[in-house]
Amino acid sequence: MRNRMKVSTGTEWEDYVGYSRAIRIGSTIEVSGTIAVDENGSVVGRDDAYAQAVYILNKIGAALEEADGSLEDIVRTRIYVTDIRNWELVGKAHGSFFGDIKPASTMVQVSALIGPEYLVEIEATAVLEQT
Repeated sequence: MRNRMKVSTGTEWEDYVGYSRAIRIGSTIEVSGTIAVDENGSVVGRDDAYAQAVYILNKIGAALEEADGSLEDIVRTRIYVTDIRNWELVGKAHGSFFGDIKPASTMVQVSALIGPEYLVEIEATAVLEQT
């Protein structure tokens, strides 16, 4: 197996489902779909798509830092919303983080996320500059 750096949040779900918060192989970091749940398992920003998106993007940033990356290294985001009418709120949050970075991005409406209280899920791909 290639040199693989795993970033974990330590939640029970990572072992149960068999995934990592993020994986770095070489200069690429893939961050798993991330929802607005805190370290205690509580939803953050209930009924507030903007607050959830901001929390998620901060959480993604923390995972990237653990893998020696940063938000500035993100080249792609994938955004899943349960109600596309929230696109402007989620887009505003995304723009506040990526206004200058401008990664490739997709936002789609899905029928449901892992729980009805979650309005947004975001995943990201980062590529570190070769030094």
